[in-house]
Amino acid sequence: MRDGSMKSGTASLFDLSGKVAVITGSTRGIGRAIAHRMAEHGAKVVISSRKADACARVADEVRGAGGQALAQPCNVADKEDLVALVDATIAAWGKIDVLVCNAAVNPYFGPSIDLPETAWDHVMNANLKSLFLLSNMVLPQMAERRDGSIIFVSALGAFIGSDVLGVYQVSKAAELQLARNLAVEWGPKGIRANCIAPGLIKTDFAKALWSNPTLLKERQKFTPLQRIGEADEIAGAAVFLASKAAGFMTGQTMIIDGGRYAGSVSAPNE
Repeated sequence: MRDGSMKSGTASLFDLSGKVAVITGSTRGIGRAIAHRMAEHGAKVVISSRKADACARVADEVRGAGGQALAQPCNVADKEDLVALVDATIAAWGKIDVLVCNAAVNPYFGPSIDLPETAWDHVMNANLKSLFLLSNMVLPQMAERRDGSIIFVSALGAFIGSDVLGVYQVSKAAELQLARNLAVEWGPKGIRANCIAPGLIKTDFAKALWSNPTLLKERQKFTPLQRIGEADEIAGAAVFLASKAAGFMTGQTMIIDGGRYAGSVSAPNE
């Protein structure tokens, strides 16, 4: 095989040309990186978050880089907004091939015993119920084409407990099971459902953790790669899961955490 053919074949595995991808929480951090990288690989991307001006700004960024983007504001905790997000996408581009549920909230930092019931409801509605509702809105039209990819951006916290992030991590653990259930229910229709579980990533959402020098030093000290991650390092996994390259992968969770879940480094290199 000629070298040119090899490159072409490799590229086609990750080619998203003709695909329409809806990405919630895509005006900053991991979601924004996913939108840019999917657009680079040929997808038409729907930029979505609560603020219309932020959606428009990122959509303009994507278009400025040569991609195709639609801005559609959406509060994922509002069912009517979820319906509007799906309807606007179908009206503009006729289908949804890829759904990336990235938007999440964490309004409380502290011991679970002091967690207000309203905060529990807010987290579960935004982080879990919205995924269930939005998935059910897009799955039938995916099933008609016998093709589709659903991606939940969970967290490393889905696998471990926390004395200050309890409800958030419970919601993230539930996302893993929701993906498994969808994989089983919709796999016969050609639809895949997977999760990405990032470790500590340098985003505004996680700023309380990495902007604190003491917390950052501790996290880096015990992480095998000796650093925290960047949003782009999660975006690549999302492109993979949306593409033909992941065509036989469903019901799984990719942990991307610099090796933190694999084990701690007891004597890090200086």
